[in-house]
Amino acid sequence: MIITSKSPCRVDMAGGTLDIWPLYLYHTGAVTLNFAVDRYTSCSIQTRRDSKIVLKSQDQESEESFGSLAELQSAKKYKLPLLARLVRFFQPKTGINITTNSEVPAGGGISGSSSLIISTASALNRLTGSGHNIEKIREISQNVEAQIVRVPTGCQDYYPAMYGGVSAIELGPAGIRRIPLALDLDDLNERVVLAYTGEPRNSGINNWEVMKAYIDGDRTVHRNFDRIAVIANSMRQALSRSDWKEVARLLREEWSHRKKNAPGITTPLIDKLVEATRRAGAVGAKVCGAGGGGCVFFLVERGAKQRVTRIIEQEGAEILPVKVAPRGVQVRTVVG
Repeated sequence: MIITSKSPCRVDMAGGTLDIWPLYLYHTGAVTLNFAVDRYTSCSIQTRRDSKIVLKSQDQESEESFGSLAELQSAKKYKLPLLARLVRFFQPKTGINITTNSEVPAGGGISGSSSLIISTASALNRLTGSGHNIEKIREISQNVEAQIVRVPTGCQDYYPAMYGGVSAIELGPAGIRRIPLALDLDDLNERVVLAYTGEPRNSGINNWEVMKAYIDGDRTVHRNFDRIAVIANSMRQALSRSDWKEVARLLREEWSHRKKNAPGITTPLIDKLVEATRRAGAVGAKVCGAGGGGCVFFLVERGAKQRVTRIIEQEGAEILPVKVAPRGVQVRTVVG
């Protein structure tokens, strides 16, 4: 039996970091906005006739193997902890080969790890017949990722991988709810430019620094997130009206508040890219994910993509061509 799966990565637009429990509980009506992009992670699981478990990451060019599930469970360290911990959770009854791949640069800030967890967990869910629905898969994935990075993790990164499209992630005491936003995707595609700075970042460290400052009572961080929460709700309304001028204004404001939360969220190159592209038709920009490097999302005027792309490449960053991915995780089974 061979099971394959793939899921998209994401670009976040507003309200990020508020999706980490318990931060969103302190802001009434907290919401995070993001959209899935057609950069995918994938997982292939092939059953074996023996009890051996082989884990392989093509993009990381790394592999490890265990004689059995029991051997994997007793191991102290893993080369590929994401795969190993998911196998520990799902406990397949047969030997397996798991091979994964990612189309995004490591540390890019567009949720490659979260997408990969959704891809792999969904494939293992199918293999083992566990019967978890997609929301339970998200819960499992978020908890496993927290075990790996050893700091609290947010929820928003998993939803583009789960559902695709454009999402508003509502956050509150009753829990988490994803609401799809009905945008003209062709129009949005003409307004999106994604650049990779070549500087990987560690989202766990950046988010933990911000979260710790918040919990410790840093008034500046509190005020910033008060404003970020308001901006995210306003942007949701602007997106529903396709009011791109207002979306751009709010994106600029969101970024101005976010980069004040902790040192290192922005970098000299990111600042240079934002400034240089403004004259070429970029009407708003922000770093993807926690910041400190990785990818930068530029909202551009229609017809300005080539001009903005040229400027970004001249400044030494890499363009990642993307479109909105309309579908979330897909799982297929082939029985030989």
